[in-house]
Amino acid sequence: MLSLARLQWQCRRGTKELDLLLMNYLASDYPVADTKEKNLFNELVKLEDDQLIATILGGKVVDREELRSLVEKIKEHSLILA
Repeated sequence: MLSLARLQWQCRRGTKELDLLLMNYLASDYPVADTKEKNLFNELVKLEDDQLIATILGGKVVDREELRSLVEKIKEHSLILA
């Protein structure tokens, strides 16, 4: 699993909206997430920028249920903050 500092660096993708979503999740939900969810988030931030943007902002449907649930959680959290 990546260190928190490394994750913060990986969450900064150069797209303001995406950076905000990832950093908000990292600050609020990641610290209380179980190991499985933390591993999924680590996997998610390792995606290439275009894949990550398509997955979180573009509505690309993720095949894996557990990863799809995490993406939905990240999106829902942003709606709560809005």
